[in-house]
Amino acid sequence: MSEIRLMKGNEAIAEAAIRAGCDAYFGYPITPQSEVMEYLMAERPEKRTGMIVLQAESEVAAINMVFGAAAAGKRVMTSSSSPGISLKLEGISYIAGADLPCVILNVARGGPGLGTIQPAQSDYFQAVKGGGHGDYHMLVLAPASVQEMADHMPLAFDLAFKYRTPVMILSDGVIGQTMEKVKLFDQMPRSTEVPQWAVCGNAGRKNRIITSLDLDPVKKEQQNLALQAKYQQMRENEVRYEKYLCDDADYLMVAYGASARIAKKSIEYAREKGIKVGLLRPITLFPFPSAVIAELAKKMKGILSVEMSAGQMVEDVLLATRQTPQVPVKHFGRYGGVVHSPEEIFEAFLKHFNLG
Repeated sequence: MSEIRLMKGNEAIAEAAIRAGCDAYFGYPITPQSEVMEYLMAERPEKRTGMIVLQAESEVAAINMVFGAAAAGKRVMTSSSSPGISLKLEGISYIAGADLPCVILNVARGGPGLGTIQPAQSDYFQAVKGGGHGDYHMLVLAPASVQEMADHMPLAFDLAFKYRTPVMILSDGVIGQTMEKVKLFDQMPRSTEVPQWAVCGNAGRKNRIITSLDLDPVKKEQQNLALQAKYQQMRENEVRYEKYLCDDADYLMVAYGASARIAKKSIEYAREKGIKVGLLRPITLFPFPSAVIAELAKKMKGILSVEMSAGQMVEDVLLATRQTPQVPVKHFGRYGGVVHSPEEIFEAFLKHFNLG
């Protein structure tokens, strides 16, 4: 039976990985996501399900271990925080180029550089625009609660194997460190099936070679075209979002993750003053809910993108609203690890649209 626990976001996603039938976790500690590996080490999932948990010698080593396990057809994941994800990007590009499934958790922190251990959303570009080299994307999920940290884990594995692609869960230090009630799903069995594309020995059959390397540019272009077709399928079939008070709204806020939770309180302030504001929360950052925002923009007087960054998601909001240039799109953000308050967002909203 499912059970209810009081857990941090990092703990909830670690427990969810075990319950989702994850075969292996390879990681390296970095704040504010270290509890993921700490929880897994303490829980000893090898005794529960046979899941392997290993602290690698570095982030680079961890992501290459993920590559190897993914090539064997296993459900494998890693986690890190901003600078650690940067170190993994070469391996992530290799995994995407080799059409392999895996799950990557980023509990983002403030930057640039070593930055701070405080939360931020300034890894948006890195996550949704590929991050590493080459024309690739990851499918990116953005949880806004501890419950979603848990719920997104089996979804991430399902999507990773459906499209043979790396899936990133892009969280932040607020969600990772917040403690909330979470309803955990029942234990899922680890899969015993070996995908037909996996490397698993070649006795009695033709060799299977998994690589992202092809020195023939014509063949490489064909592979790139196949990747782009896959990403288009994601755009058509995997867009996820939440609408909040949008039906009668004259103004729209767009926010994800922790910012969306804070923005909801700002919207309450606006509604109390008779200003009809709604929220569009992207749950998938790639694919982005562009069509939904474009449709909502037709009836809006203004749109505010709320982020813990200097302005990254706002570029995708602007692209989504290019057919309605008469609707002003503004940005409000705090960055470097500073978390905005509902009052600050509300004041910025009033200022941007001359409502104060």
